[in-house]
Order: sequence, then structure tokens, then C-alpha cells
Amino acid sequence: MRWSGQSAAVSAGLASAESVSTTALPGLEVAEVAAMPGHLRTTRAPEFAGMVFHEVLAKSALNRVPEGSSMPFSWTINPYRGCSHACVYCFARGSHRYLDFDAGTDFDSQIVVKVNVAEVLARELARPSWRREMVALGTNTDPYQRAEGRYALLPGIIEALAARHTPISILTKGTLLRRDLPQLAEASKRVPVELAMSIAVGDNALQQSIEPGTPTTRARLDTVAAARKAGLEVDVFVMPVLPHLTDGYAHLDALLSDIREAGARSVMYGALHLRSAVKPWFFAWLGREYPDLVPAYRRLYPGASSKATQAYRLELAARIRPLIRKHGLEFSGSARRSRDPYPPIAAAGVRGARQLPSTGGALPEHRSDPNALPLWDAVPGAPAPTLF
Repeated sequence: MRWSGQSAAVSAGLASAESVSTTALPGLEVAEVAAMPGHLRTTRAPEFAGMVFHEVLAKSALNRVPEGSSMPFSWTINPYRGCSHACVYCFARGSHRYLDFDAGTDFDSQIVVKVNVAEVLARELARPSWRREMVALGTNTDPYQRAEGRYALLPGIIEALAARHTPISILTKGTLLRRDLPQLAEASKRVPVELAMSIAVGDNALQQSIEPGTPTTRARLDTVAAARKAGLEVDVFVMPVLPHLTDGYAHLDALLSDIREAGARSVMYGALHLRSAVKPWFFAWLGREYPDLVPAYRRLYPGASSKATQAYRLELAARIRPLIRKHGLEFSGSARRSRDPYPPIAAAGVRGARQLPSTGGALPEHRSDPNALPLWDAVPGAPAPTLF
């Protein structure tokens, strides 16, 4: 089927999504793949050292977004589960546990590939009941992760959506998006096409440490510029903003300047969000790379809390909003796609301000900020954040 010439475990006579392999590569027990309905085969390839690909036959392609969600779309498609981008903070890590994989190394290396997703999608979109609502890709794992260069699932998905006059939304960190820009530009003549690139870290060393499998920030900025050259608008997600690592005035100002220069239309931002399955993995990384920051993060994300304290989120809003305006990156579209969860706020008008206690030792230059606003213990009436 694919990966010809590579060793693989394949069940004989597989012809439907109900078939399940009973064999596995050396080191992979049947239990590790039996949780995946439609398992077709498991394979490796030399150019993906340490990674395992589980090809499956999907029964469905479209996923319905729960009623009441704040998402600006009703349907999603996830052609892959797990992600070789290996972003330490990735909120989707917990979803891998449903397959009896862990949310750490397994999420980064055990990749589920829905090899028939485009064909299944075309059938679903052909149903008379389909209302041509927007479909989003990149809401769980990245559709343009490295495996897409081999499996090439996105061209078929884009064609199926455009053929059925269905609006398309794509969020990615992957520069492989450039491969499909001509197709997306053509599709945009028939349906709305929304593109967003995730670019949150301007410091190269930090970016490669916390997002080790991703293209560089410069490569992503160049992809934004290429999309604009192809006639497509691109929004940028500066998410997550990492407390004491990427939230300094100088870092944000430089990053937003680069984003503006690349030709992005707007910026959406948000502070680091640590779901329960992600938190231990993130804190393990933080303890290795920035042990002096662990106490500060414990205060910002106390106990089982997944959100940074409300005070910190307001402080971040007060700092980044003026910078977004300065660089002309405010979103001006529909109110239902609000880009900022907080109203403007002045530090002088907040009571109970205090400085963050010392973490013990000077911070690296990219973490120091002479213009930093204080962290606030409590701000009555502050709204809840909007998560993308």
C-alpha cells in the first residue's frame, strides 16, 4: 500500500475498517494496536528514526464539535493522531491515552494515520443532509506534521471539501503547507479558505527545545509570506505564551514585528494552558531546562489548575494588546471569532499588585523584562478566557 520495501506487520485479507491486525512489529505487542479500530498495518521507515506509524482504515472523517462550544466551526477532521512535532505543551497529548498509549513519548512517536480519510470524507460530504458548514483541520494534531510528506492526505481532503463547496479552515506549524498553496488558492475561488500559522517562540534555542519536531520560526514566517504571495490571507496564533520565557515586552515586540513583516493579517494570543495529561510532561521538561522557574510555575498553575492565574492572564492582556495594535495585527472580522478574551486594563487601576517573588538567580536575557507589569492576586469581575 505505502512504505514499500519497509518492514511492516500486516494482517492478510484486510478489506474493511472492521478488520484488526493481530500482528505487530518487534517490540509492539498486540495490545498496543488492538485499541485502534480498523488497524491495517504498523510500519517504520529509516527517515523517521524512532517513530512508528499505525495505518488504519477510518469509518468516518468528520467529527462534530459539541454543542455550546466557543469554537467558530462545527466540524473537524483529524487525519493523524499523535504528532511528530513533539511540542512539550501540546493540549492534545491526553487524547493518545484512549489508544492505550502514553501522553509523553508515545504521543510524539506512535502516529496513527487514517489512510482512507479523503475517500471517507468525500462520501460523507455527498450526503443530502450535508449543510456545507466550515470544517477545521489542525484542532487536535497538526495535519502538516512530517508524516504528511509521505502519506499526502491533505490534497485529497482539500479537494473533497472544495468540490462540495465546504469552507476550509487550517491551523498548522508545518511548512509543508507550501506544497498545497496552489490548490488552496484555487479552492478559495470556490469556497472560503482560512489559514492560520502557529508561531509563538522567537528565541531559536527555546523553540527547538520546547517544539523539537517543528520547523523553525523563520521557516514558518517564510510560509506565511508564501501564502500571502499566493493570494491567501493568514492569521497567526501566538499561542501559547510561556510565562517568564516568551512573555517579555522585548520578545513579544520583536516577534509581532516579524509576523507583521511576513504579511500576516492578524494575531490571536493566549497564555500556556496545561491540561491534566500535559502538566506532568511539561513540568518534567521545565525541571530539566529551567529549574529556577519551577516554583513560579507552581504558583501560576496551582494544584490541578490548567489555566494560569486570572491575574497573570490580565497582566499578559495588558502587555500584548498595545503591541498587537502597534503592529496593526488586530482582528477585524466577525465578533464570534473574538481574538482577545480580556478588555483593556490599566495597572494603576488594580489594587493588591505585587511583584513575583525572586526565583533565585538572574534570568536569561530573553526572560528579563524591565517593563514587566506586576502579577495581581485577584481582579474582581475578570472574564474567563477564550481558548481556541
